[in-house]
Amino acid sequence: MRRLSMMIPALLWFHILAVVPAAAHFGMIIPSDSMVMPEESRTLSLALSFSHPFEMIGMDMERPRAFAVWAKGKRIDLRAQLRETKIMDRKAWRLDYPVRRPGLYVFAMEPEPYWEPAEDCYIVHHTKSVVTAFGDDEGWDRELGLETEIVPLSRPFGLYAGNVFQGIVKLNGKPVPYAEVEVEYFNEDRAAEAPTDLMITQTLKADTNGVFTYAVPRDGWWGFAALNSSDEKMERDGEPKDVELGAVLWVRFHSWMRGNGEPPQDP
Repeated sequence: MRRLSMMIPALLWFHILAVVPAAAHFGMIIPSDSMVMPEESRTLSLALSFSHPFEMIGMDMERPRAFAVWAKGKRIDLRAQLRETKIMDRKAWRLDYPVRRPGLYVFAMEPEPYWEPAEDCYIVHHTKSVVTAFGDDEGWDRELGLETEIVPLSRPFGLYAGNVFQGIVKLNGKPVPYAEVEVEYFNEDRAAEAPTDLMITQTLKADTNGVFTYAVPRDGWWGFAALNSSDEKMERDGEPKDVELGAVLWVRFHSWMRGNGEPPQDP
């Protein structure tokens, strides 16, 4: 009986650990600014990583397979200009990009597949971030034609915390009905604390047209990751493994301002 009584707590802990939600992975492109104004610095500093943004836990990321910016209808390859750095104490990448003309600048990354043993699959997150320069906001809903991407229905800049954000999840150019979307806050200053692990990553479903909706509760950078499985497998140790395809979009939200330009006081 003593042996059985000792096994029960162990089995209980196994059950508890089994139901604890796994931390969400996010490809990340975080620019130093989402709206470049004439009086501000005209050099964007871009940080590329693969991380758990709320918990501030990084993972080593090899040089991306592709990294480019779309501006004025042209794709400019930036992969060779990336320089290695450390983000969240892990291998990551940076780039300083000069903004010379008004327009939209859409940065997009395709990483090398990341093997995640805990999920027994590879992860590939096609990641985007949109920057507007000098007041030009035309074409923010344009598709890039990535294997998978989130096409914004809400303008992905100039947003207040509390605004509703909407996007369409697409895979191979087609909307994905009922796609699962994970949402997470970039806890850059580590000041935010989640009441429970279940509240670190918000999870929702797109509708039948692939459209998802989320109301952001506070200012800062928020990542939206729409997850699908690739039809193709990758081999590891002689066995075929699933590939998780993520369409990731990073959006900056700002605090509401009073008429004098100061943030409102808490009641």
